[in-house]
Amino acid sequence: MRKILVLNGPNLNRLGTREPEVYGTDTLDDIAGSLHDQAAALGVEIDVRQSNHEGHLIDWLHEAADTGAHSVLLNAGGFTHTSVALRDAISAIPTPVIEVHLSNPHARERFRHRSLIAPVCVGSISGFGAGSYTLALDAAARL
Repeated sequence: MRKILVLNGPNLNRLGTREPEVYGTDTLDDIAGSLHDQAAALGVEIDVRQSNHEGHLIDWLHEAADTGAHSVLLNAGGFTHTSVALRDAISAIPTPVIEVHLSNPHARERFRHRSLIAPVCVGSISGFGAGSYTLALDAAARL
């Protein structure tokens, strides 16, 4: 069975209570539960993880390549706009990575308009709330 990693970066553990007007009221556990149901219907396996630490995300990207994961969904949170190291980790692996965001970064503060990781991802899905993950998982399963 094809395995897809779903990696979530800093502050996403606070979903449901963190700025619900921007990120919605779904918790990360709510999103993960929906994704597990969707994954079963698509015939793929998912592994959902979250860390507030950049190094964990980098290690998990390397692990995706080393274990033959089919693809990665990555919501890098604030690291999207700041992390050259995360960009380099994506570039260093053959595993396709899809960038995911709950909100639309281009409709927010100017500093969020630039993604350092988008150019090295196979695609980006943003602005659909928890549905961004649903769309990204569907896309990943089709790769």
